[in-house]
Amino acid sequence: MECVFCHKEKLVTDIIYEDELVMAFMDMEPINEGHVLLVPKSHYLDVDEIPDELLSHLMIISKKIVSALKEIYKPNGYSIMQNGGEFNDVGHYHLHIFPRYIRDGFGWTYGKETKNVNSEIAKRIKDRIN
Repeated sequence: MECVFCHKEKLVTDIIYEDELVMAFMDMEPINEGHVLLVPKSHYLDVDEIPDELLSHLMIISKKIVSALKEIYKPNGYSIMQNGGEFNDVGHYHLHIFPRYIRDGFGWTYGKETKNVNSEIAKRIKDRIN
């Protein structure tokens, strides 16, 4: 399947930012008005595949987008989120950036089963980071 985010001419929404590395455009199914997607122009699926310099650039542009959203919408807050692996429904890395409001209905949902939180879990992750 051909990646729509790799072909900006196939996007059917407004581009709000573009440079040689990234582009940002309006989400077609917004959580709230002002919902933006920020993508690298090169094809990547997951955050750990993206070169550090490009990843830093994505965060710098996300900061500019947040500033614009705060100025325009005066929200109670904002969310920046990204889904990886099988949960990336497009198959191309993208950051969701959108204004948030008290009682806007958006929230985390997850199963009710008990999850472990302990020092052994922390150690396993820490060891792989270092």
